[in-house]
Amino acid sequence: MFVMHVALGGCFKAPPVAYGLTEDTGGHIAYVLAAAQGMIGHSDIDRVEVVTRRFQDKALGDIYSCPREPLLPGCDIVRLATKQSAYLSKEALEAELPSFTAALIDYIGDLERKPDVIHAHFSDAAEAALEARRRFGMKVLYTPHSLLLDKVDCAGPGARAGGARMAREARAIAEADAIIVSSRDEAERQVAAYGAQAEGWTHCIPPGVPARQSAAGAEDRASALISPFLNDPSRPIVLAVARPVEKKNLGALVEAFGQVEELRNRANLVILAGLRRDLKSGCAEQNGVFADLLNRIDRHDLYGSVALPKRHEMADVSALYDRARQSRGVFANPAFVEPFGLTLIEAAAAGLPVVATRNGGPSSIIETIGHGRTIDPADPVMLGRACLDLIRDTRAWNDASTAGLSNVGRYSWPAYVEKLIALVKRLPRQAAWTTQERVLLCSDIDNTLTGNAESSRLFARWSEATAVRFVIATGRSIGEARRVLDKWALPHPEVWITSVGSEIYSPDRRGRLRLSKDWCAQIGDDWDPAGIERIAASVPDLAPQPHLEQRQFKSSYFGSASAAKALNRRLTEAGLNVRVIHSHSRLIDVVPHRAGKAAALAHVARSLGLTLADCVACGDSGNDVDMLEDAGRSIIVANASSELDHLTPNQRCLRSPLAHAAGVLHGLETFGLTAPPRDLKKIAAE
Repeated sequence: MFVMHVALGGCFKAPPVAYGLTEDTGGHIAYVLAAAQGMIGHSDIDRVEVVTRRFQDKALGDIYSCPREPLLPGCDIVRLATKQSAYLSKEALEAELPSFTAALIDYIGDLERKPDVIHAHFSDAAEAALEARRRFGMKVLYTPHSLLLDKVDCAGPGARAGGARMAREARAIAEADAIIVSSRDEAERQVAAYGAQAEGWTHCIPPGVPARQSAAGAEDRASALISPFLNDPSRPIVLAVARPVEKKNLGALVEAFGQVEELRNRANLVILAGLRRDLKSGCAEQNGVFADLLNRIDRHDLYGSVALPKRHEMADVSALYDRARQSRGVFANPAFVEPFGLTLIEAAAAGLPVVATRNGGPSSIIETIGHGRTIDPADPVMLGRACLDLIRDTRAWNDASTAGLSNVGRYSWPAYVEKLIALVKRLPRQAAWTTQERVLLCSDIDNTLTGNAESSRLFARWSEATAVRFVIATGRSIGEARRVLDKWALPHPEVWITSVGSEIYSPDRRGRLRLSKDWCAQIGDDWDPAGIERIAASVPDLAPQPHLEQRQFKSSYFGSASAAKALNRRLTEAGLNVRVIHSHSRLIDVVPHRAGKAAALAHVARSLGLTLADCVACGDSGNDVDMLEDAGRSIIVANASSELDHLTPNQRCLRSPLAHAAGVLHGLETFGLTAPPRDLKKIAAE
């Protein structure tokens, strides 16, 4: 397979990279280079290219005018000449995009072997990649990295709208064969904000740990970088590494030191904000950021407590992470919004606890790794106190440091590449169902197909060999459902019923999963989420689930069976016609009265000329009850919760003696729909 990455902005070169050399030379370059290099050596990939723009600028270096630069054997950086030869900032690239697109088309046209897939980074690259697809037919993946609409919604006074860029982002989201993001927040909030109903082709594939760069004497150089600024260099370090742009909100860190006296007295602040020759040599935004930082330092009289070095090398960054850890300091990211946050993973790899913005990807990273806490970036005092709490609480600091070192492996470039290649292999997906088979298998995911690795493997093997159509029906969102199936190496269905039957996704002509607008129209007429929220607030022992679990037609809470009954009673008394579904002992979902897994399954069956009588439903918990009752045949796995105890076994409802996916296969065998795998008999014997 030949994979081509395309990215225009910033200074792309083989490592070591001078991050911060320009305002656009940031984390996306680390991402692209690591992804490209990680693909070499994979058995399915024999060629990778990173295609970017060629420019000439003696101050930045001669390498950027070189047409081709090797990264690894089989992996090169290719630089294409455009109309303008000078380095251009991200904003200035707007006018150069037609020239770059034409250069990309010419370059691919001259290749004897065309790329199988183009992975576009940012919307300008996506615009060029989509034109290449129109000409040559390869698949296009799109990674937004940073969406402008999210900056406008979340950023501070420096945020600026850009209509052309937003329009490009909307087109890329709507037209890409798949969207690759790094966090659930990106998938379900940031991309979703563009209204393209793109969740079905948005895939969360977290990146790996950025490579740590070290060099002889780096620790001494790093010390020399910051010591001239500090009265007492032995104090704990609050370290920030970010480009000097307004959205990074670096001024909040200075304000935190200025407003939280104990932090100022106990720690030093070290900010690595790119590379500069002087305070007026950068672009207007960069110069403004540095002027603001120095003004705040002066206003709070923080001289001797803040280090703001002019230049550094990547080896110095690694050494400063280590120095901050040794000083028992913290890493801070106060960005107004951070799409992902690779620096938080770098800090974890160094064993350095973190305090980061709650807006964007850091929440997912910190939840996964457990190495710090999140704050409101608009509240400098909250930021300062969070840093101070970790610095002065020995146990909390030790726990966060240990969690970082122990759990950073959950972000892995080999795992990223494996998932990305598996996705590419699935493109294009079958766009239309055949109607030869008269059986529709619909299964829940959690604890029905998952829970036992060997059983899941058998189900996957059976699915590959059978002609029976396969649908899933889950309480999870589309992105989370896909993540769990991939985690358990389970097959993807042809249609996805998600969010407890309030959403249905099926493939369009290019194999991208689209939310069924017909289904939304059927169930949403009298849906009143504000009314539900108001009434739920009056029910004792009921707590809302996190905002990502709230869907367009699903309101979700934590609570007991009795709380679910109380909620149902009060909603009915208020005249709200809804369904209240309790499952897994603590989950409560409220959906429109026309929704639910059974109703959604019936809708899918009708679209195929089938009925519920042609369906086999499989489940284990309370949110499966309706489809288990209504389907032509149903399978209840042995590990099912007591919520299904009232369902009596009969000729059409089977209670398998086997748990998880083995129980599903046993039920299918009993119904005469599959031959028993030999390993299934072994599991049954055990």
